[in-house]
Amino acid sequence: MRTRTWPLAGVVFALLWVFVRGVTLTPSAVLGQLLLGLAVGFPVAFVFRRLYDEWVDVPRSVRAIPSALSYLGIFTWEILRANVDVTKRVLSPSMPIEPEVFLFPMRVETDLAITTIANSVSITPGTVTLDYDGETNALYIHAVDGRDPEAIARTIRTWEEYALVIFDERASPEDPTRNIVVSGGTRASTPTPPDERADETSAVNQLPADELAEELEAADRTERENGNGGDSRD
Repeated sequence: MRTRTWPLAGVVFALLWVFVRGVTLTPSAVLGQLLLGLAVGFPVAFVFRRLYDEWVDVPRSVRAIPSALSYLGIFTWEILRANVDVTKRVLSPSMPIEPEVFLFPMRVETDLAITTIANSVSITPGTVTLDYDGETNALYIHAVDGRDPEAIARTIRTWEEYALVIFDERASPEDPTRNIVVSGGTRASTPTPPDERADETSAVNQLPADELAEELEAADRTERENGNGGDSRD
């Protein structure tokens, strides 16, 4: 069952209006603010209706609610954990910090899903999304502590698994992932030992963005030529 998106957006705006207003929890007060929210929310949703899809599949959206809640829960936990980690580094300057840039190939393809993942990375303390490469469908991610970029990638892949369901992507959580490419030009499936990275300098100085993307493309071509799962992503 499909319905137009903008009326549903108007209802959501009205509920947000009631929440933001912080009304007294009495039937008359809640109903009054809800009607006021609908009076404001419906025109706003109609005016900006071109910013989102015209139709929405309501049953599919309802089925995606558990994935959305899981995404929010894991994201909130990661925010708390990252805040504690960054606070420790601020209060203990002696803690090792090795900034790193790596290219994270994604399975999500829609603009909204890509934006959600990219913003989640940037909001999380200690990491930021630098850019998006459309040819390889990958994010350039900078990490304050990049000694184990694969650990960071695992968290992002977890978000992505739920995003695949939330945004009804072509791929599924069971589809294979592509390995990240770190700034040193290595295709990482396991973290590089710290002693092997001791002489590395700035990630940006080691491998420019265009070369980082070329490294990923070359590695993917090699995988396809060797028959290592290249067809599974088509």
